[in-house]
Amino acid sequence: MKRAVLIAVPYFWLLALFMIPFLIVFKISLSDAALAIPPYMPTMKEGLGAMLSQLDFENFIFLTEDDLYWKAYLSSLKIAFISTVFTFLVGYPIAYAMARAPTQWRATLMMLIILPFWTSFLIRVYAWVGILSTEGLLNRFLMWIGIISDPLIILNTSTAVYIGIVYTYVPFMILPIYAALERLDESLIEAAEDLGCSRMKAFWLITVPLSKGGIIAGCFLVFIPALGEFVIPSLLGGSGTLMIGKVLFEEFFSNRDWPVASAVAVILLIILIIPIILFQRNEQRQQEAEE
Repeated sequence: MKRAVLIAVPYFWLLALFMIPFLIVFKISLSDAALAIPPYMPTMKEGLGAMLSQLDFENFIFLTEDDLYWKAYLSSLKIAFISTVFTFLVGYPIAYAMARAPTQWRATLMMLIILPFWTSFLIRVYAWVGILSTEGLLNRFLMWIGIISDPLIILNTSTAVYIGIVYTYVPFMILPIYAALERLDESLIEAAEDLGCSRMKAFWLITVPLSKGGIIAGCFLVFIPALGEFVIPSLLGGSGTLMIGKVLFEEFFSNRDWPVASAVAVILLIILIIPIILFQRNEQRQQEAEE
């Protein structure tokens, strides 16, 4: 009985906060837009049977016919993937340095990584507007030291979006990698060096493979929210940056087309779930093979 209750708690949480909202959004995606409150038809007021008979997949068909949406998906996938790679390149050395730092310094270094979360996410993104603008701190500094003569145009470009995503999500990459590296048995590296491996070769053969779990977790924690990001491309990317989060916002709040917006959200969720399921199955197969 205790085991059943313990297992039921996370399943109830998943049902209440994921499955039920998802089913509501999926139902809206099968509806039609209407000038009403709520702005879609049919609703439960007409009865369950009448409502189910009027549902269709026209919104999903519409998404395949309008190139705006699949271009937004592809652009979001590209930006999220490149941002994840850059975040990994920045985060892994920091996590490695933290794991190899003296024990008494690790708590302080961890605090410095977590410290930005004490400030509003919106304020931190707005700060980059002042840094990257043509009259911002970055251009003033580069002109002051003589590297450039004219201001760089960084704001309202994809470069600014990459900078904002990497800055915002790098702690999510550092923390799981640091947790994996901190548990690493240093005697394995010493044994590899005793057997003739150089320090660099031991790093690639021992450290990186044993930190694979942290790397994969960090990449998921960055890629998933970056794919549906709205605030960063809106503030730093401008109108020229096409991402599915911006399209979703426009459909919900500007066009008031909730059915199409819900269809966009459903497809986005499916895109996110597929790699997670494939990864979990691969991990299960590896565990079964090891056993």
